[in-house]
Amino acid sequence: MSGCARRCKHGLVKFALSVSKLVTGTLIKDKVDDDLELSVVCHRPEGLEKLEAQTNFSKKELQVLYRGFKNECPSGVVNEEMFKQIYSQFFPHGDASTYAHYLFNAFDSSHNGSIKFEDFVRALSILLRGTTTEKLQWTFNLYDINRDGYINKEEMTDIVKAIYDMMGRFTYPALKTDTTKQHVDAFFQKMDKNRDGVVTLDEFILSCQEDENIMRSLQLFENVI
Repeated sequence: MSGCARRCKHGLVKFALSVSKLVTGTLIKDKVDDDLELSVVCHRPEGLEKLEAQTNFSKKELQVLYRGFKNECPSGVVNEEMFKQIYSQFFPHGDASTYAHYLFNAFDSSHNGSIKFEDFVRALSILLRGTTTEKLQWTFNLYDINRDGYINKEEMTDIVKAIYDMMGRFTYPALKTDTTKQHVDAFFQKMDKNRDGVVTLDEFILSCQEDENIMRSLQLFENVI
């Protein structure tokens, strides 16, 4: 995983923490009611017990996550424009809108154009506390833009360009005319095991597991919350 990609993931975690208003010690110091406060929201999330069973968060953690989510999103849902505005705050020197669009689609598990608390917390659970395979599956789905079960060169080119646009003038190394093509070619040289021009989920997982740098980056944020 390149330095740019690692910064993208760091931005994602910072975004998640911003939305949830989590700060050091919050889960210890903050006393919350046993029931979620739902009176002012349009969308009512699933019960805590169900979400607790579906994620790697405790009931107390889910309560704190929900309070922060509700503070940022009183309606109970995040649309794409709001998502882009929040995420772009962490990349002020570039244009994060395209990458945020792809990221929004990955969070929008129901594909209905909005992110509910359930979508948010399930994705956050995978990214922060999921197994290696779960994290890689989630990343594969992010790169598989047309959701056909394969990553092709056009999709990877769009992702790499979006990352460079997001990093802006802080992109390193400096973007050259053929840099995107070089990165895409390197990706397929590593990932496309049978040389058929596309990368499958199995190929992606196997290749990532063989790369120590990628594995270390996946572990980087496991204990953030």
